[in-house]
Amino acid sequence: MPASELTIVVPVYNEQDSLFRLKAETDKFLASNTLITNVLFVNDGSTDSSLEKIKKICQSDETYAYISLDQNRGLSTAIKAGIDHARSKWIGYLDADLQTSPSDFSLLLPYMHQYDLVIGYRHNRKDKFIKRVSSLIANSFRRRVLVDGVKDTGCPLKILKTDMARKIPFYTGMHRFIPALVQIQGGTVKEIPVRHFQRIEGQAKYHLGNRIIKPFLDTLAVYWIKKRNISYHIIEKSPEK
Repeated sequence: MPASELTIVVPVYNEQDSLFRLKAETDKFLASNTLITNVLFVNDGSTDSSLEKIKKICQSDETYAYISLDQNRGLSTAIKAGIDHARSKWIGYLDADLQTSPSDFSLLLPYMHQYDLVIGYRHNRKDKFIKRVSSLIANSFRRRVLVDGVKDTGCPLKILKTDMARKIPFYTGMHRFIPALVQIQGGTVKEIPVRHFQRIEGQAKYHLGNRIIKPFLDTLAVYWIKKRNISYHIIEKSPEK
C-alpha cells in the first residue's frame, strides 16, 4: 500500500450491497480533500461476495487497497489489522454500512493536528428504538464508570494519530472504548457532531446481548486497565557514555 498522510480503514463483514455506494460516497470526500489519502478495506472473513467486490474496487482505483483476514475475527481485530498495515501519519475509521458519511471526515480534519483522536458523535441518530435505548444505557454506564467525558464512543467516524493508535491496547470489544484508551495513554480527544443515516443495505451485526451485556463487562475491563496503567516521566538521567 503506498504511503499517504491519511489512511481510512474500513472494516467489512458481509456488506456486499453497500460497497459500490460506499466507494462513490468516499470518492466525493477524496475529491475535496487536500491530504494524500488512501482507503484500506479490511475484509473480516465475509461469507458473501464482499471480497469479490472489494477486489474490483481496488483493481479499478489505486487509491483503494485491501487485506483479507482468514476468518471472521470481529470488529476490534479488523480495526487493529488496519492500524498495523497503515503507512500514514493519521488513521481514519469508517464503517462500511454508510450510516455515517465519508464526507463528514471534513468536519474532523481541522482538529487532527491539535488532538490525538477526533471522533464524531451522532447527534440525530436514525437507528431503531431498541438500538438507541441499548446505546443510551451502555453509554451512560461507560461515562459513569470511566469518566471519559465522551458522548458517543461508538460513533464509527474517527481520526487518530497513528503513533497513538499503535500505543493503545486492543482486545475483543475494545473498539467501543477507543477514546478512553487514548486518554489512558495520556492522549487528547475532541468530539464533533456528525450526521447519521438509516441503514439501507445489509443487516446490523449486533443484538441486545452484544450491545448491553458485553459492553457492560468490557467497561469493567477498561476500568481495570485504567486503574492499573503504568505511566511515568523521566525528569533526569545520567549522561550517556
